[in-house]
Amino acid sequence: MSTRTTRRTYTIKEAATLTGLPASTLRYYETIGVIPPIGRGASSRHRVYDEDDLDQLMWVACLAATGMSVSDMRRYVANGRLGAGAAGEQIELLTAQRRRLELEAEHIALRQRYVGLKVDYWHAVEAGDTERADLLSGEARALADALKRAKEH
Repeated sequence: MSTRTTRRTYTIKEAATLTGLPASTLRYYETIGVIPPIGRGASSRHRVYDEDDLDQLMWVACLAATGMSVSDMRRYVANGRLGAGAAGEQIELLTAQRRRLELEAEHIALRQRYVGLKVDYWHAVEAGDTERADLLSGEARALADALKRAKEH
């Protein structure tokens, strides 16, 4: 007795829903080589995604969610097919992305501090505490300069 298993397949709409990536993005990623070509239905010629396609799309969606560039995602996916031999480049790609995220987090922290200073400034203005308002205004100006410098890097 033979066991026959059929693998579940998904339409582009279902794949988009499951991955959180719009159908247009799925088509784009396929067109530019972030993901390999997707199989087509025999009669309809519509894209037919299988479980392996969805697995790959899920980790591509995760990379996209980190803000990784399309070109880096393309390299990452291509390297993934090479296995252990590409581990060094994978580490480099992910380490560079981690550093970009760290810088982004630092910039966000600076912007949060700036907003906090401005809130404190307006509280001081509201309370009539001009000495504190002047102090906070100077701190906010210095922080604004730091924000400009951080943006340049």
